[in-house]
Formats: sequence, structure tokens, C-alpha cells
Amino acid sequence: MSALIDIKPALSHLSSRGGVALTSLSLSLLLAACGPSSPPAGAGPGGMPPAEVGVVTVTPGDIGLVSELPGRLEASRVAQVRARVAGILQQRLFREGSDVQAGQPLFRIDPAPYAAALARAEANLAQAATLAERYKPLVEANAVSKQEYANAVAAHKVAEADAQTARINLGYANITSPISGRIGRALVTEGALVGQGEATQLAVVQQINPMYVNFTQSAGEVMALRRAMEQGQLKRAGKDAASVRIVLEDGSEYAQAGKLLFSDLTVDTTSGQITLRAEVPNPGGTLLPGLYVRVRLEQAQASNAITLPQQAVTRSPQGDSVMVVGADGKVSPRTIKVGNQQGGQWVILDGLKAGEQVMVDGFQKLRGDAPVKPVAWQPPGSKPAAAPAASSPAPAASAPASAASRPAR
Repeated sequence: MSALIDIKPALSHLSSRGGVALTSLSLSLLLAACGPSSPPAGAGPGGMPPAEVGVVTVTPGDIGLVSELPGRLEASRVAQVRARVAGILQQRLFREGSDVQAGQPLFRIDPAPYAAALARAEANLAQAATLAERYKPLVEANAVSKQEYANAVAAHKVAEADAQTARINLGYANITSPISGRIGRALVTEGALVGQGEATQLAVVQQINPMYVNFTQSAGEVMALRRAMEQGQLKRAGKDAASVRIVLEDGSEYAQAGKLLFSDLTVDTTSGQITLRAEVPNPGGTLLPGLYVRVRLEQAQASNAITLPQQAVTRSPQGDSVMVVGADGKVSPRTIKVGNQQGGQWVILDGLKAGEQVMVDGFQKLRGDAPVKPVAWQPPGSKPAAAPAASSPAPAASAPASAASRPAR
């Protein structure tokens, strides 16, 4: 302040000569009076502030280990509707693509030949029954031989069998659905001759609720999971069966969860894969047989496990590691044990403690042992925290016109 007070007379004298000179001198003196600024607290080498790095805080918990495997859907029951007797197809009794019930009529074959055969068989049966009944008292009286009576009884039984066969064939003329499900298109049309020499296929009925999904998993992964469960590192998912989720071709997840039915006992010698089957509810008929899907299978759960973004983990032949930010801002490497990959993140089974901060972003900002400033990491595409609204700068006070701007007298 003393320097400023001493120059007041000089400033007053110069102001009478011109505003330009006053302004230049004022700035020079003010800058000279100000001393060099001190570096901010916590600055790094050379007075630079610590670099900001993105970190995540370690939070252990029970994590389901999910494997995503390729699979294909299959109807739980498939029945081929075939003609069991020969004849002309007279009528189709269903709507293609509709749901049918077991025993529902589907086709009708011309029944006239089989009705006539049944009438003839029943007439022969009546005649044979009458003859056997007539011979019965005669054989007791030795009026006919026992051989003749035995022949009459045998002819009666043959006639009964022929009549039964005729009734069955007449019933086969009305073709019904063997199971409940959804029927596809008709493979033959009215007027076609079917069942001549072979059981002609007429349609296919498929039960699509529930659906089966068949998929494969590496035999090595299956053995590793079993070994981890035996050692107590993992526990089974669920009481009875592993949880199964279906991912459709568009990437969306099917709403209904399924359950694992079985895994094959034999490893495919060509691919080294084990075939597994799961059952998935399909009440709305959304899932269709033959559809390619991805199967998310939760076979086990890891206790006190941690998930980290993939970019936070460095994997090398020497082992897996992460960079941990300490309380003093110093960064140090840490060796960890990595499990499966899940949802774009690694499952960390060992090596970290709750509350520790792991670097995810900003590795290029590290400078030796210089401390860093950890900030919460935001995943790409997530909505960043709203920044505080910048206050509008106050309008500059209008300075009085300088002597140079005044008109010369």
C-alpha cells in the first residue's frame, strides 16, 4: 500500500497530460506491486494440480456366475399325423396354424369301404356265434364230434377278431390329433389318395408350451465349475436346477425364466462339447421351434465376489492385476484372481477389499509416483452428473470517458 500511496502525486500529474499515459503507467505499477503467486495446495511436481482419474469403489456381494451359450429351440412334443388306412381324403376339419386338442378330429377319409367291411364282419360273427351255440349241447350228447365243436368255437373267435379289426379301420377313417398343441399346414388336400402302401403324413402337431432349448457347453468349463463347487469356492444356483434365461435374436431377454433339465453324460468327440437341455414356459407362443437363441445359464454363485469393468483389469501371462488408489492418492498395482466374464465385466474372486478404489480410466495421466485425484468413474453412455449452472458475468461498469476520447479544445 505504501508504494501506491507514494505514486498518487505522480498519477495526478500525469492525468492532466492524457488518459493514455495514465492508463499505461497505472497497469505497470500495479503489476510490479503484485508478488509471484504461490502454487495451490496439493499440487504435483512443477506446481501442477494432481491428475484426475476415474475409479470404482470395491463392493463385495453374492454374484451369480452366468455363461452365455448358443442354443436352438425345440417343441417339447412333436406328433406326425398320418393316414393309417387307405382311402380318398374327403375333408379337412381344422384351421391351419391353430391350436388343437388331443382327440380333436383333423381329417376324414371316405368311410364307406370300411363301414361295409364292418357290416360283413359283424354278419360273419353272428353266424359263427350261432353255430358255436348250437354245437354246445350237441357235443355234450355226442351228436357231433368234439372236433366239430372246437372248429365252431374257433371260427366264432376269428369272426370276433375280424369284426374288431373292421371297427378299428372304420375309426381310422376319422383322423384325430394324438396330442394337444399347435398344428401346421396341411400336407395333403381333399381328394388325395392317402395311405396306399404307406402311412401318408398329413400334418404335424407340436406342443410349444413348454419349449425345450438345446445348447452346448465346453466340457472344460463344466469340469471347472464342478471342481470349484467341490472346493467351496462356488455354490449351486438354486435348490434343484440352474436358472436359464433366453436372449432372442434382437438382443432382448425373454420374460419367462427356464430351468435346466439335464446335461448329457457323453462329450462330443469332435467338438469337446456337452449337450444340455432346458425347459422354458411359453404360454403366449412367443418362442417358436427351430429359433436360434442365446442361453444365459446361471450354474453357480460366488460369495463375496466383486465385479470390475474390463478396462480396469490388466491380463498377462504373469497374472491379472489392477491399479489401486490409496488414501494418500498414490497408485499401486495389485494382483487379483479373475473368474468368469459377466455383462461386460470381470468377476473378481480374490485380491481386493471392500472400500478400496480401483482405477478404471486415466492411466495415461500417471506420472511416476505423483499423487492423483480419484473421481467416480462414469460408464460410457451413462448420463453425467448435471454441472452447476454458470452465473452470468456482471456487466462491466462503464468507465468515464478518457481524456483521449474527449474532443480537443
